[in-house]
Amino acid sequence: MNIFFKKPFLIADIGVNYYDIAQKEEISNMEAAKLMILEAKKCGVDAVKFESYKTENIISSEFPDQFDLFKKYDKFGKEEFRELAVFCDELKIKFLSSPLDFESADYLDEFMDIYSIASSDLTNIPFIQYIAKKNKPILLLTGAATLNEVKQAVKAIEDVSTVDIAILHSVLSYPTDYRDANLEMIKDLAQNFPIYEIGYSDHTKPDSNMFVLTTAFNFGADIIEKHFTLDKSLPGNDHSHSMDPDDVRIFKTNIGFLSQIKGMKNKQPLISESSASRNARKSIVAIKDIKKGDVITSELLTFKRPGIGISPAQLDEVIGKTALVDIAEDTLIDFSMLEE
Repeated sequence: MNIFFKKPFLIADIGVNYYDIAQKEEISNMEAAKLMILEAKKCGVDAVKFESYKTENIISSEFPDQFDLFKKYDKFGKEEFRELAVFCDELKIKFLSSPLDFESADYLDEFMDIYSIASSDLTNIPFIQYIAKKNKPILLLTGAATLNEVKQAVKAIEDVSTVDIAILHSVLSYPTDYRDANLEMIKDLAQNFPIYEIGYSDHTKPDSNMFVLTTAFNFGADIIEKHFTLDKSLPGNDHSHSMDPDDVRIFKTNIGFLSQIKGMKNKQPLISESSASRNARKSIVAIKDIKKGDVITSELLTFKRPGIGISPAQLDEVIGKTALVDIAEDTLIDFSMLEE
């Protein structure tokens, strides 16, 4: 049950990073968002993701610090996200946005094919089921979750819908220390949810070789998601642990190399090995002169390169046979020299 058929499917989580890009470049928020989408497309990203919400719908005013932080980035609504979805469609890059409230979930349904449920809503079962009833594939992020909580969320979806689900390992820490990435959890999710696609949403600081994302893919994450920026030095919540276009290119190079070296699953000799195999393997050889009519014993034989004669694995087929001709010392034994 795959949502995406490309592996890995790379999602650039723009989130609200475009606000800071707009200020830096002295352009509008919409221009900044489109610029980031364009740069994501150019470096090989498969999808971009935003966040859709109204602060009043998701945070109590009794907690002003959280409220004010989210309100700062609460500028886009239905028409702005529709414009971005159309822009993505023109560029042939997938548009995604995580709805954080019911209102956003409703209007995104008009122009979005796949829903992403944030880790913050993993235990929000009524909201999860509300989205699931829209009968579109779901990306389920699992930051700070127990396995039982993930199972409850998956069951909540299954109870009301038959949509495809992708389950993404994530760590709800910004930035995530490398020692906390726990990429082995990708394998645990794959074992517990064998019929569903598994992915990874990363919050570590990009390492110079993009080993974290590459390892995640190698561990079975077919969907890779990471925050995206055009300037990692900018202040703000997510820039420091976001990948930039150069990071994406390094990751894509790694994936290309992995595809080269993975090769075939079933063990078998390769064409490139044929010459070396003939030269490196051993054949049955006469260790001394053998006269016509002599019975072949193990004392008359040894094993030497090249491997173009009778294999040592066939020794039992040689022992006990009678020589039909004189066989000189150091000669590779051939079945034509022996009685049948």
